[in-house]
Amino acid sequence: MRLGKISENVLRRSVLKYIKKHRDEVISGAAIGEDCAILSFDSQSGCASESVGHKYETVLSTTPVTASGEKISAYAIHMALNNVAAAGAEPVGVMLAVLLPEETEEQELQHMMEQAEKTCSACGAQILGGHTEVTPAVTGPVMTVTGVGKREAARAGSLRGIKAEQDIVVSKWIGLEGTARLANRYREQLSARYPVRMIDEAAAYDRYLSVIPEAATAVKSGVCGMHDVSRGGIFGALWELAQRAGVGLEIDLKKIPVKQETIEICEFFELNPYELLSGGCLLMATDNGQELTDALIREGIPAAVIGRTTAGKDRVIYNDGEKRYLDRAKTDQIYMVKNRN
Repeated sequence: MRLGKISENVLRRSVLKYIKKHRDEVISGAAIGEDCAILSFDSQSGCASESVGHKYETVLSTTPVTASGEKISAYAIHMALNNVAAAGAEPVGVMLAVLLPEETEEQELQHMMEQAEKTCSACGAQILGGHTEVTPAVTGPVMTVTGVGKREAARAGSLRGIKAEQDIVVSKWIGLEGTARLANRYREQLSARYPVRMIDEAAAYDRYLSVIPEAATAVKSGVCGMHDVSRGGIFGALWELAQRAGVGLEIDLKKIPVKQETIEICEFFELNPYELLSGGCLLMATDNGQELTDALIREGIPAAVIGRTTAGKDRVIYNDGEKRYLDRAKTDQIYMVKNRN
């Protein structure tokens, strides 16, 4: 099979077909474009979760990450909690499962956990527990994070309202996580072409990785649905959002915000920035995109309206009058990097 996320067809025939509903507590589970499971225990006697009259649902999301030990905790925790936030939930904590190769030094593990605690603290979440193991089955560290959050049950209805003729808003810029990873990992190669100042700026894009602030603002502003832009880049996220909602798309490529550092680094490695790992970027569907954009900007969060949902199934990208159709999510460009000398 291809590297990265499995294809939609493989997911359907080899994973989803074997997942059946057995519990009434499961409101939403595994599906195309669904990054979270939603549980409600209100029907269970004595287990209703209430606070000043509000009933809450539990939101869960799991994601594995492979990266350098220095950054792996931040990447993994942000990815899991971003999924929780995109479901309209307040992140509460994370469970960590860490697999380490045999040559790992204890100091490396300590650094990973220090980074994990620092990231959770910044996100208002807590490390809830997990498992750590040294195994010959991996050649580099692997961290799997389960993000846990809570969501007011009454809020769920508005977040399932994506339909035709709504605006699509994107926060910050695409390709942030992929750019940061590449700048950190291939600093020496990139420095042969680009100034150190540019590489340093690109490497620091991991400061933008949380979408918790924009998700909270979007919920208050009446957003109809959200999707975290991560693996597969903006093109993959747009496809998944449309597939989940059963709508078409009309997107203006020129309106999709992208940093110049991302363009330069993608050019160096011959990558497509629109299919590059984009943690830190959030897709939002709303009835009034300009109002939501203005609300985000007032909170200091860059945002732009990039297109609209449409009736039917056509997912169209326009670029200076040229028309092309969006394809299913592809292998993330981060896996296509060739080590340049």
